[in-house]
Amino acid sequence: MIRKIIHIDEEKCNGCGACANACHEGAIGMVDGKAKLLRDDYCDGLGDCLPGCPTGAITFTEREAAGYDHAAVLAHKAEKLRAPGGEAPMFHGCPGSQARQLRHDDAPQAAPAAAPTSQLRQWPVQIKLAPVNAPYFSGAKLLIAADCTAYAYANFHQEFIRGKITLIGCPKLDSVDYSEKLTEILANNDIQSITVVRMEVPCCGGIEQAAVTALKNSGKFIPWQVVTISTDGRILD
Repeated sequence: MIRKIIHIDEEKCNGCGACANACHEGAIGMVDGKAKLLRDDYCDGLGDCLPGCPTGAITFTEREAAGYDHAAVLAHKAEKLRAPGGEAPMFHGCPGSQARQLRHDDAPQAAPAAAPTSQLRQWPVQIKLAPVNAPYFSGAKLLIAADCTAYAYANFHQEFIRGKITLIGCPKLDSVDYSEKLTEILANNDIQSITVVRMEVPCCGGIEQAAVTALKNSGKFIPWQVVTISTDGRILD
């Protein structure tokens, strides 16, 4: 079949291993100091490996390739865990894209004069950098927000981020289809609810549409809502 799949330029590859760590499917391995696509059917074509590459050696291409085989990926992961010393690899890529779970006090702020507390529960937050599978997605209430909303709405952390796992993006500036990665996140994790927060400007409808498309494609019934913020910082609906 003809499908989208990654291509690795060996001349640009510096052997850092960031892409191999970023690939949750085990499609990329290090061979003779260079990154290699080990099997076509392990590559889901979502590109988690792209942002972590410091040299731009990884791109998408469309070519004849075996279809993504989720069952084969799961079997491969299980085999690696059973092998001697079969633990998860250490992260060697950019620290800014390493998945982390954050802890904050959930108690209300003691007084209005108190310094505001961040309610962010995980890192990274950019949709294009977020992993498809992470422990913090288990049982999560998911917030999918246009990145301008946090600047426009003053109490964004307390009213929207608080108690949720946050993913942000800008459909106008990012040249990616968010719906593909969001579909994988919804399909592969126990997401409890979805809140989409967008700006009133027309181009921001792209992030709402991506979330709606992902929800349909995931085959799941998950409660969801859309909140629209005006450019002067008011909730419109």
